[in-house]
Amino acid sequence: MEAASESQSIVRDRRFAGARPVLPVAIALAAGLALRLWMFKVFFRVDGDALIYGGLAKNLLLHGRYALMGAGDLYPTLIRLPGYPLFLAICFRAFGMENYASAVWVQIGLELAGCLLLGDFVRRIASPGAGLAALWLAALCPFTASYAVLPLAEGPTLFATSLALWALARFHARPGWGIALLFTLAVTAAALLRPDGALVGIALAPVMVLGLRPAAMARRKLAQIVVVCLLLALVPFAAWTARNWQVFHVFQPLAPRLATDPDEDPHTGWERWVKSWCLDFVSTYEIYWNVPDGTLDASKLPSRAFDSPAQYAETVKLAEDYNNGGQTLTPAIDDRFAHLADERVAADPLRYDLWLPLGRVSDMWLRPRVENLYDDLDWWNYTSHPRESRLCWACTGLNALLLLLGLAGLWMRPRYWQPMLAYMVLRSALLMTVEAPEARYTLECFPMLFALGGVALHGLFSLRRKHAKIR
Repeated sequence: MEAASESQSIVRDRRFAGARPVLPVAIALAAGLALRLWMFKVFFRVDGDALIYGGLAKNLLLHGRYALMGAGDLYPTLIRLPGYPLFLAICFRAFGMENYASAVWVQIGLELAGCLLLGDFVRRIASPGAGLAALWLAALCPFTASYAVLPLAEGPTLFATSLALWALARFHARPGWGIALLFTLAVTAAALLRPDGALVGIALAPVMVLGLRPAAMARRKLAQIVVVCLLLALVPFAAWTARNWQVFHVFQPLAPRLATDPDEDPHTGWERWVKSWCLDFVSTYEIYWNVPDGTLDASKLPSRAFDSPAQYAETVKLAEDYNNGGQTLTPAIDDRFAHLADERVAADPLRYDLWLPLGRVSDMWLRPRVENLYDDLDWWNYTSHPRESRLCWACTGLNALLLLLGLAGLWMRPRYWQPMLAYMVLRSALLMTVEAPEARYTLECFPMLFALGGVALHGLFSLRRKHAKIR
């Protein structure tokens, strides 16, 4: 009886796979579009990094130079990779100069297309039900949606990652030049949009080649595809590296870790001192982003920034000297920060090399991710803003739920769970090197979480239905 029931279930599942439920997919996409339209109306803005990207795009179109405006004149730069400025330049050319809203409309379409690709990716590696669950998770996630409505590189990066996953599964099902070139486009775009996007190719490309069945394609043809795709992927970075060598006489195939041009002081003393105590986004926002050119408020420093009363006094005096000296990180001020950092590192090397980096990565994974939805950083202070605090706690719970679903999906070990896990581990390891955490740095892992979460949700519901039938 039970075998017959399972046989009927398999037949229904195959019919479902063949029919491809258009209506549920359309409803999920419509719900995702409605969420993004609401967020666009409420949260759209152009500031910070968006103005840098936009300035590069505008100067490309008007002057043919990859440069920014400063002191009334253009100056060349390499602090941002050319992927997103080129995207904005195309949108500005098509819809009007500095029309950031139209660029966001394109991003919304791309991100929803990425949700659809993720759903089909999971359908291919697990089941139609799991694919539909992954689609709903991706479409209704407020964290990724909130970045789709801002002129920033995160939205297109999420699409590129989803496209790479889909192309990987599609290539193994039906290998050929077309899908291999599409995969190459996806991983190259991810790396051109953000330097850490190169991890998508590092995690997925080996599996694409090594995971192919020997009978699926002749070795000679596979070797040709690998060589051509590798060369095509390297061409943009070769051009970017050559440009940087010609303009700045430096070897820079991606972008500098501290986003500084070769003629700028990277302020290594300041960076090392911040890295010796910074643990959460509050410190990033209130301290790190203010310096240089802004006030360093020593009263906002957490107690972990000092190891002794003498160090506290020295830090306060250093902050006063910086503020009174024109809020500029002069070499002398930077050297004093370096001295403080050396003291703290020598006092507890394990804190600097392990515990603080692990804490920063944990903050980036576990924060409520409301930086685009809510201004107050002390979201846990319920008495000051109860309604907003409830929103933040709800987002914290949703973020935790997505992480738990991802872990459950890993435990079920669907196809390609190893490269998905490898990408998230590699990205987390890279993030351990940053000085100041931002929750958006882990956002690029969410396509993997949606895929694994869809597998977990469908598995849990299937298990529940099976138990219900037995009873």
